Amino acid sequence: MRVVAVGGGTGLSSLLRGIKHLVPDTIRDLSAIVTVADNGGSSGRLREEMQVPAPGDIRNCIVALAEDEDILTQVFQYRFSNGNGLKGHSFGNLFLSVLTKITGDFLDAVEITSNILKIKGEIIPSTDKLVDIVAQFSDGAIIKGETQITEYGKQLKGKIVRIWMEPSDVEAPQKALEKIRDADFIILGPGSLYTSIIPNLLVKDIKEAILNSKAYKIYICNVMTQYGETYKFSASQHIKAIHETVGEEFIDAAIINTTLPPHELIEKYMRENSQPVTADVPEIVDMGITVYAKDLIEAGDYVRHNPEKLTAVLLEVMEKARV
Repeated sequence: MRVVAVGGGTGLSSLLRGIKHLVPDTIRDLSAIVTVADNGGSSGRLREEMQVPAPGDIRNCIVALAEDEDILTQVFQYRFSNGNGLKGHSFGNLFLSVLTKITGDFLDAVEITSNILKIKGEIIPSTDKLVDIVAQFSDGAIIKGETQITEYGKQLKGKIVRIWMEPSDVEAPQKALEKIRDADFIILGPGSLYTSIIPNLLVKDIKEAILNSKAYKIYICNVMTQYGETYKFSASQHIKAIHETVGEEFIDAAIINTTLPPHELIEKYMRENSQPVTADVPEIVDMGITVYAKDLIEAGDYVRHNPEKLTAVLLEVMEKARV
């Protein structure tokens, strides 16, 4: 099977960490198309100072697909805790940025880094240009930048009613479009709805390729809402936001968590205005989408998808879709 995963952030890297073990026996070709719209933290600083696409989400996904998460992988994830100008940066972000300057090509830098870490798959940025996402809220405010959008949303001055990318005419790498065209399955998520998943769909070439692809399209919904982006969103509202952005209904199946985290963790999240995503299965079924509602969580200090549980459900979805 040929699989393309689309997204960014910790959600996509967690998914990749689980499904890379299916390569090459079950998945013969695994690709991840990753957003570069981040403008916060180490990625944002490097983007601003070195004029390179944001490397953070790319770095996380490369590490997730590394064949062996050995000392070299740990080096790429190392974050400087002190040092004038270095504090807050991860080594991997610096490496990708420097390599981009040396080669003159962000795509080459990603490929070289992927080869060094011997990853089981391929990481492709959704664009190799510097881009920003811009959102209009229900109160009329127009906010530019991933970090700024989330922070404005936390003020609860309104919900996002429209989102777009600037510049709007950036092109996707040809390899990303080829992978989408040839895919058997396209997976969206998990990850921040408006700042990890949707930014990829704002690249016109990516959006059109996904809509035209004959692949079976799967959406993995977050297990918790995100304050500033999806406050009190149900699972169906996540899907509707994607379809509204794209302008067409295209998702074939949705994977939804049904298990509540431990009470003490729910209380911790609610103090941060986050809560478990409501699994409103009937509403999703009414949209013509096949729903796989399962226990998917891994509860530690945070509530996350359990990679093994998620991989098992994905296998079930793919096997049934191929019948």
